[in-house]
Amino acid sequence: MLKSMIIAFSTYSKIPMPQIEWDKKSMHYSLCFFPFVGLVIGVIFVFGYEILRWIGFGKIAISAILTVLPVLLNGGIHMDGFLDTIDAKSSYQPKEEKLRILKDPHMGAFAAIYGCVYLLLSFGLVSEINQHTIFLVAAGFIYSRILSGWSIKTFLKAKHDGMAATTSDAASKNVKWILIIEGICTAIGMLAFDFVRGGLCILVGLGCLFYYRKMAYKVFGGITGDIAGYFLQLCEIFILAILAVAK
Repeated sequence: MLKSMIIAFSTYSKIPMPQIEWDKKSMHYSLCFFPFVGLVIGVIFVFGYEILRWIGFGKIAISAILTVLPVLLNGGIHMDGFLDTIDAKSSYQPKEEKLRILKDPHMGAFAAIYGCVYLLLSFGLVSEINQHTIFLVAAGFIYSRILSGWSIKTFLKAKHDGMAATTSDAASKNVKWILIIEGICTAIGMLAFDFVRGGLCILVGLGCLFYYRKMAYKVFGGITGDIAGYFLQLCEIFILAILAVAK
């Protein structure tokens, strides 16, 4: 289990971890620890918010720092998937070509444009966070990773190789049920904290999951690691948006 946790943090974050040998057995439960990466990011996010306020930073500086903080902590792995997916979707090419674009290390014009749009929207929405809703934003980092991890294990894959397929194949059959339990526990916590806003966040996440599955199957013939990253970024910004509206 410890190796699975180290693999999860090494894969999905820039948080320093000890070097270990990766093998299929060690990866059995790594997806179960994916939400724990979100937990750590959420805790740092909340503490960062409070520390910046205590120092006396203004709303603009706080919003800018908190916007880039999750990207810095996760190493941009999910934003990379978001940008690659945008490029592939915007190409209007056959599925095979879209999948090739996902693997292309170069960034296209659409990725650059939508990356700027995403960060600008995030900056504006983060500026609407208050000392109450920030805890739901932090819970959103956990919730989005639970849904993303569950999709990697259960959704149809667009390719037989790649990160999503490899992670799914290595994962134990019990992983999807453990993620469901983690999801239920997270949802209960969000509802207990704030029934209305927590409930809205849960529904928004499920709505994004439904769209993600439908889009991925139609456009790409299944999911990949990049498309899972696209979903995670989409889920997080929609949670921010609903909390900005319902603050």
